[in-house]
Amino acid sequence: MATYLLLLIIAASAFSTLNADVSIDCGSSESYGDDYSVGWVGDDLYIQHGESVELQSSKPIYQPMATLRVFTDRKKNFLVRAYFFYGNYDGKSSPPKFDLHFDGNHWITVETSADQLVSYEAIYVTKTDTISVCVAQTYPNMFPFISAIEVRDLDSKMYGYSDSNRALMLRRRVAYGTEVIVRSTDDFYDRIWVPAVKGDDFTVLTSDETFIEVSLDDSPPRALFQNAFATDNTSTSIQLGTNLPTTKVPVYMNIYYSEASVLDSTQKRSLQLLLYGKINSKPFIPVYGTAGEITLYNLTANSDTTFSLAASPDSTLPPLINALEVFTVSDELTDGTNSDDVEGLASLQDEFNVLKDWGGDPCLPSPYSWDWINCTSGSTPRVTALYLGSFGLSGFLPDFSSMTSLEIIDLHNNSLIGSIPEFLGTLPNLKQLNLAGNDLSGTIPSSISKNKKLKLTVTDNPNLCVSGKSCKTASVDTSGSGGSSSSGGRKKSKLPVILGTTIPIFVLVWVIGGVCAVLHHKRKSEAIAAGNVGQAGGANKPSGNPQAAQMQMAANNMAQNVVNDFIMNVHEQQSAPEPVYNDDQQNHLEEGN
Repeated sequence: MATYLLLLIIAASAFSTLNADVSIDCGSSESYGDDYSVGWVGDDLYIQHGESVELQSSKPIYQPMATLRVFTDRKKNFLVRAYFFYGNYDGKSSPPKFDLHFDGNHWITVETSADQLVSYEAIYVTKTDTISVCVAQTYPNMFPFISAIEVRDLDSKMYGYSDSNRALMLRRRVAYGTEVIVRSTDDFYDRIWVPAVKGDDFTVLTSDETFIEVSLDDSPPRALFQNAFATDNTSTSIQLGTNLPTTKVPVYMNIYYSEASVLDSTQKRSLQLLLYGKINSKPFIPVYGTAGEITLYNLTANSDTTFSLAASPDSTLPPLINALEVFTVSDELTDGTNSDDVEGLASLQDEFNVLKDWGGDPCLPSPYSWDWINCTSGSTPRVTALYLGSFGLSGFLPDFSSMTSLEIIDLHNNSLIGSIPEFLGTLPNLKQLNLAGNDLSGTIPSSISKNKKLKLTVTDNPNLCVSGKSCKTASVDTSGSGGSSSSGGRKKSKLPVILGTTIPIFVLVWVIGGVCAVLHHKRKSEAIAAGNVGQAGGANKPSGNPQAAQMQMAANNMAQNVVNDFIMNVHEQQSAPEPVYNDDQQNHLEEGN
């Protein structure tokens, strides 16, 4: 699917459609509009897990930040969208740290602040018709939470020089010369452009043209081109603040510009991009009343890398700039858990409400797979085991025959009713099936009873017929070995699972040519223990107080000199950038060919 999405931080759950913008106030049940003309809805329809908390503060709090949803009872939790405002909701004065993931990909470790907003943003091409973003507990007694969520559709042409298999992680988005935040009322895609701080060496230019022509694929809002920063003279360059991490990472950068005045024949404004103080582009000339853009990509950089705009040698006017976007580029995105397995798991969740607390990608990232499954490794993992013993499942087993990689199914000690589904005997890789301790009835399907490769346990199902002629009791085990059965702990190297076979062990009595097997009883097994999770690091902390304007600035991680760096796990690229140009007002710089 080729839909682009702007995720102004997302926390977990899945949207069934991607053709509508949404802003979710986590922990709230109200719908309302804010001062930025953004419509907010409560999170009731998007998640059933976690606890809603209303912040108590003597200071005014922007309404979307006044509530949050906290997750205290599991290692992995889900929703969608995300600002993080701790606000000392638990009275412990201990802002938590936890991991953030989207669509099965590790994003970053969130480090919340006692009284400041923390937010993140990513742009990427979705590979399915849903989005999942997760917050995962990584430290003891540090419970993940989320304050608000926004999702925005982008045009498929936007940010088109990025690799569709990788995400753009926002580091900075700034508007030069404006005094107010530029967002939804001016930007159709509701990107948030934070005003740049004016230094002593800059002059604010205001365009003489009231209607700027913008025909760029990235669709920057016209409001950006009404004002610009320019240096006082041609010998002074504009240093571009990037907020990049200390570790070298792949970079994607957009520089926007437009001439502010009609120039006479003696005037010329010509710019060049400098990298480490050296000329790195051909000259480009801003056009009056028209938006222009330089895109820099396929280049690695870090916080020590210097980018600047300088006047060309023949320029009579100093350099100017209207706006800037800086992104880091993620590792290659995973395709997610195999779609057949996702379909099967969805069938189980639809049938059993207790399983609906789990969301997001079932297997990825690998340290955070759902507690009751095992998965293979790889970018498109398969589910190989279901550990649902003693899970409180009640009702009929749904059809999950699409999960063809299953090797173990443990459903013991629940309240399952009805007959044993035929499809369980047709799963090609199934080796162990534990149905003990339920209320199943009818006969065992021949596809199961005649499967000599399958270890089957059906003890303590009083209404289950173990043969076509005798239906009195099913307090038997069709295993070929005696003793008890136990499912053991999930994801441990040695599972104490002893399941039966369908092969008779001793021939005791011959009746009209038939043979009855002696079947040994087994003990019930316990529920599978949930696996532990790992850890990560890094955070962005904007400054200021939790007012509406601060939220918008924090959402973009762009406030100058107040955002902590984070370390991205990326592939470094070594060759130097080389300019590549189009004939229009949009230029593109990429690594040399």
